[in-house]
Amino acid sequence: MIKKLLFATMAFVVAGTVMAQETTGVTEIIVEENTNKHQVVTNRFWNNCFISVAGGAQVFFGDHDNKMPFGDRIAPALDVSVGKWFTPGLGIRLMYSGLRVRGATQEGVHSKGKPISKREWDGYWLEEQQFNYYNLHGDVLFNFSNLFCGYNPERIWNCSPYVGIGWTRVTNSPHAQEVTANIGIFNSFRISKAFDINLDLRGTFVNDRFDGELGGRSGEGLVVVLAGVTYKFKQRGWDRCNKVVIIDNDAINEMRNKLNEMTALNAELEKALAAGNKVETNTIIQQIAAPSLIVFEIGKSELSMEARANLELLSEVIKKGDANAVYTVTGYADEGTGSKELNEELSKKRADAVYNYLVNDFKVSPSKLRVEYRGGVGNMFFNDPRLSRAVITRYE
Repeated sequence: MIKKLLFATMAFVVAGTVMAQETTGVTEIIVEENTNKHQVVTNRFWNNCFISVAGGAQVFFGDHDNKMPFGDRIAPALDVSVGKWFTPGLGIRLMYSGLRVRGATQEGVHSKGKPISKREWDGYWLEEQQFNYYNLHGDVLFNFSNLFCGYNPERIWNCSPYVGIGWTRVTNSPHAQEVTANIGIFNSFRISKAFDINLDLRGTFVNDRFDGELGGRSGEGLVVVLAGVTYKFKQRGWDRCNKVVIIDNDAINEMRNKLNEMTALNAELEKALAAGNKVETNTIIQQIAAPSLIVFEIGKSELSMEARANLELLSEVIKKGDANAVYTVTGYADEGTGSKELNEELSKKRADAVYNYLVNDFKVSPSKLRVEYRGGVGNMFFNDPRLSRAVITRYE
């Protein structure tokens, strides 16, 4: 007869996160591609900058434009600009534009001393006009191709309407200085990762005083058509918000081995029971959580919902596990983003966020946790800076 039988079950719980960074013992990585064309990873401030140079023609619409042949009003135009895309759909640029204006004058302002050709019957009171100017303006660009069709770095044509405001000055005497309003369409045609060919169609509106004469109009303006080239500085484009799932195969294999041991133990106990033998079994149960990784958005220390769920699983293992086990919560930041001082503070905030969530929300004993932070670090895993914006919790 069996007088006493102790049946013990060994349960090993591995609580590892499936966020986007490698941990000790990781041997497999799975990338879940994000199919949403409108979601990208935000870049650093100095990324996605560009410089453009373009030349073309402009036509002035002044007080007497209908008295002068259209062809005689065409003048050369030049654009030089620098800009930045904050997102695939929104950007800004600062631009110099200008060169020369050709028109007609009744009062002799900026006159070339030549009567308007092909208007002999009234040309005696109108003369050809020419003066130089420049327009310094800032524009806000809206890439409709990316906004409505989704981001596509291989797209050949991108259409970007824009609006802006500026300040213009006539460099010939008499000088004029006026505020300008600009509206147009910036078309870019991709020829390589670094270069685009661009076609800019723009209208510029200015006060009636711009040409030195007041003709009773509410304002004057220019229509400009320019073609040029754009160089895009590195980093160009945006990364997709892909999800990286990291699997700790060592931990999984260890769990399988323990389950196999449990199965063998149960089989021995069943044999002993069938044979009527007395069995004394003492089993020590210990739970140790595998290293846990929480990844944060760039520049952020707030926990995502997925991170909170993973921390809840981790807290269960810590509370049920070895009472003497101490886990180290280590915060990190990406050294390629932000200053050294900012990364020190950010890595500490991230470590504190994980520690406070475990202690305050899931009642993990503070004696089981130790907090440290490393500031900005290089790419720790897979040469991907996103995987360094993290907190790692591991048993020491």
